[in-house]
Amino acid sequence: MSNAPQAIPSSSLVLESVHDGIALLVMNRPERLNSLNSELAVALSEALGRAAGNPAVRVVVLTGAGRAFCAGGDLGLIGKGRQSGDVAGLEPVLRAGMQIVLKMRTMPQPVIAAVNGAAAGAGANIALAADIRIAAEEASFGQNFAKVGLYPDYGGTFFLPELVGPSKAAEMFYTGDMIDARTAERLGLVNRVVPVAQLEAEVRTVALKIAQGPPIAIRAAKAALFASKRAQLEQALEEEVQYQLECFRSEDCAEGITAFFEKRAPKFQGK
Repeated sequence: MSNAPQAIPSSSLVLESVHDGIALLVMNRPERLNSLNSELAVALSEALGRAAGNPAVRVVVLTGAGRAFCAGGDLGLIGKGRQSGDVAGLEPVLRAGMQIVLKMRTMPQPVIAAVNGAAAGAGANIALAADIRIAAEEASFGQNFAKVGLYPDYGGTFFLPELVGPSKAAEMFYTGDMIDARTAERLGLVNRVVPVAQLEAEVRTVALKIAQGPPIAIRAAKAALFASKRAQLEQALEEEVQYQLECFRSEDCAEGITAFFEKRAPKFQGK
């Protein structure tokens, strides 16, 4: 998305610009497929807070740099923490994730996720927290926590059943399999799918239409759709943190992460 940037604070981990009432936030760890460490998670939460409080912003667009939207938690860092027994090191990433999705759901401005590539795990759930999702044909989505013995986080247990129903959500959670963009569209996970070359133009067209619309009415509609469910979302997020930390301590998690890096099927023992 090419916008002439307004002079606002920013971090190299989240690129920020505001133009024509549209705030563009770009997760910027392309060499790690925008996977989440505590620094990126905190930077994104802070960037969302700035956009929420900026009177010039009428709509927010969130996307990822490079070929991925967000590959979820940084498994390299998570694996090191699991090996060293550093359970406390995971919690800040989870807590920052709580703030990210709460801000996306309750900030006054609508949020559009421009899903340019893979959106996996926590990255998929950041996309699901948006009001509207527009995906490139190359995009993919997955709740791949079970592949490494972990529990869904970043609001996945709240957002996914709302969008696809409990049975399909169960299949996605239990298998951890990825789905392509067209399948996501059929399931109602995304509003539309376009060729990657058209993604920027399509998102900008929708964002401009919202930015030029009546802000009082649009913000009231958003509050009715999403902000009114804040208490339920907060409860789900807190439960996710507790279950995620419990799973993180398990031998299954250690085995899942080891198997991932050894490129083999994990052998889970329920321990």
